[in-house]
Amino acid sequence: MTSRALRIAVQLQPQHADYSQLRDAVLRAEDLGVDVVFNWDHFYPLSGDPDGKHFECWTMLGAWAEQTERVEIGALVTANSYRNPDLLADMARTVDHISGGRLILGLGAGWFAKDYDQFGYEFGTAGTRIAALAEAMPRIKSRLAAGNPAPTREIPVMIGGGGEKKTLRIVAEHADIWHTFGDVDTLTRKSGILDEHGAVVGRDTAALVERSVGVDGVDPSETGEKLVAAGATLFTIGASGPDYDLSHVQKWLAWRDAR
Repeated sequence: MTSRALRIAVQLQPQHADYSQLRDAVLRAEDLGVDVVFNWDHFYPLSGDPDGKHFECWTMLGAWAEQTERVEIGALVTANSYRNPDLLADMARTVDHISGGRLILGLGAGWFAKDYDQFGYEFGTAGTRIAALAEAMPRIKSRLAAGNPAPTREIPVMIGGGGEKKTLRIVAEHADIWHTFGDVDTLTRKSGILDEHGAVVGRDTAALVERSVGVDGVDPSETGEKLVAAGATLFTIGASGPDYDLSHVQKWLAWRDAR
């Protein structure tokens, strides 16, 4: 059982909406009491009309940093392939300051081929993308440390993915938060593998790495306590445009508050 506070996040997927609808959804989410508001780092919708309305991730985070007052914000997750790692670190440092120290730096290896093909990035293989993420992490951390002014806090790094040999090794070395999808058994097994990697790299990942899980379509009254017992403390619900229905988010907030 963890001693961390339980947190509820919403991923406002920047698709099929006008920006005014996204802006409204951010306000509603903060007013409801969520702890974190995420977007995602893609250039095209992932569901619905593949050529529907869509907006870019990091310019949006700069706007959210000004718009919000309390919630943490971030990308779930930034595709490492799309930006020079030093540039990404400087973007993160800037949004950290704009937000008054509320940025979570979410990172992943990238996976959506259409993004790469249409924007001219080399897709490569899963192996080359994961290797590039591993190579980027020291550069990101060095650039954050070199920034003037320095970040307002040690910006928490969240790494998404469940690859047991490579991705979880990167999580063990570098992450403050690990985000995954899957049921209780999957979370339990992969969390154990993460701790094995932590032992190899000399880091107490059980204590130092928060477990984050996507809970779209999951009933908190049925599964919430089981996920907590498996180590999860950050629970994220996705919402898509144009309406950004937050009713499932409200169920998880009620569960959090009742505990």
